[in-house]
Amino acid sequence: MKQSALPKKDTEALARRCVAVCEERKAADILLFDVRENSILADFYLVCSGSSMPHIRAIADNLRQALAEEGLAPRGQDGLPGSRWMVLDYNSILIHILDPEMRIFYRLEELWDDRKILYRGGTPIPQSSPSPRKTGGNQ
Repeated sequence: MKQSALPKKDTEALARRCVAVCEERKAADILLFDVRENSILADFYLVCSGSSMPHIRAIADNLRQALAEEGLAPRGQDGLPGSRWMVLDYNSILIHILDPEMRIFYRLEELWDDRKILYRGGTPIPQSSPSPRKTGGNQ
């Protein structure tokens, strides 16, 4: 069964199933965004954090296994052991799993309005300031 053939209701249920898998694997600071009105890339974005690269891989592996049981395989995936960030692309659902430092640095959740959040959970990640970005030029 291809995910692109899933009705919107089923896609949202699948996104919420992904949240449950992340919760089971103790992912931190889980956010599920409904971006159907704002993005042509996906209907839902799930962003969460893992405490280490093995934890990030465990979250990703469990997501792949849970969705494989639903007959779904990722259209794409990316993330090398040193990257501290993994992405799983399930057509209508994009899942980003980052370590806390990368999460704070890239601030993916700032791409969408808080009113688009369908779910917020998991243990919060510690808040600290990212390293200042170099803007170039003289100040």
